[in-house]
Amino acid sequence: MNIDLAGRTVLVTGGSRGIGAAIVERLSTSGARVVLHYGKGVREAEQLVERLGADRCIAIGADLAVSDAADALWTEAIARVGRIDAIVCNAALMTPLTIDDGAEQWSKIWNETIQVNVRAVADLCRAAIGHFRAEGGGLLVTLASRAAFRGDDAHLMHYAASKGAVVALTRSIARNYARDNVLAYVVAPGFVRTERQESVILDRGEAAMVRDIPLGAMSSPEDVANVVTFLVSGQARSATGATVDINGASYFH
Repeated sequence: MNIDLAGRTVLVTGGSRGIGAAIVERLSTSGARVVLHYGKGVREAEQLVERLGADRCIAIGADLAVSDAADALWTEAIARVGRIDAIVCNAALMTPLTIDDGAEQWSKIWNETIQVNVRAVADLCRAAIGHFRAEGGGLLVTLASRAAFRGDDAHLMHYAASKGAVVALTRSIARNYARDNVLAYVVAPGFVRTERQESVILDRGEAAMVRDIPLGAMSSPEDVANVVTFLVSGQARSATGATVDINGASYFH
């Protein structure tokens, strides 16, 4: 299917690396102008902007672990591009933590995870919905996880919980703002072969990583980017509120 996003501007959080970078590239090659948010990946963001062209992609840095950073990001993005047609909330923390860690560490990691994975997403969605309503409509895609539905390993329970909250938030947005022509979708990947996962693959072994994936392979960032780009195209209006799973059929294994 040919997807033409010419004339549309899309904000992508966590767009400098991994899944986010693949989304930025796919949106750009489909004609969109992309506002690329980055946290620590300034060098990677600059390289993406250089490759895609400054007229097609601009980069804005923001630490979403800071409580007001999401609002500041949105304000700067609007100041620079004037109008945003869609937002893709991809940025997330995945910091290992177990119940055997100390109380101070437990509290710190939980707070950081909820701030970045849930509160920053909610703040950006709030700003975007207000903007979309004024502009006659818009579209949101949030990145959740397979873990939101089947849980995760003991060291990532907090991550799974945060992604479950993202699912509930997105479905609530879809229910309440469809009449304002605001569409909202969840994309829920399983294991995706990114730079962040390479150390995990080396540690656990690829055979172990794919053992519970019937398809027999991890997803690629491009798999996710293709689905996100289709949703951003607006060609699935009646699917608003839906979750698209990208996990090689590893739902409950």
